[in-house]
Amino acid sequence: MRQDDKRRMNNRSKASAMKTAMRRVKDAAEAGDAAKLEEAVSLAYKRIDKAAKASVIHANTAARRKSLVARTASPS
Repeated sequence: MRQDDKRRMNNRSKASAMKTAMRRVKDAAEAGDAAKLEEAVSLAYKRIDKAAKASVIHANTAARRKSLVARTASPS
């Protein structure tokens, strides 16, 4: 495999994990399960930070997505 193929696959994996974690926050918020929601938010933050650290997403995009997760999780 070429180096760029390996990097692309790693980046896609990190991006996919981040999106899945964000989806789980939304699902947990809709279900109203506080324990699952807390765990999902923590995991989503972790995945978003990892994606930003690996330059899969820009730092400002990471901040925006973390804000979206927080808004989704907060009761309103």
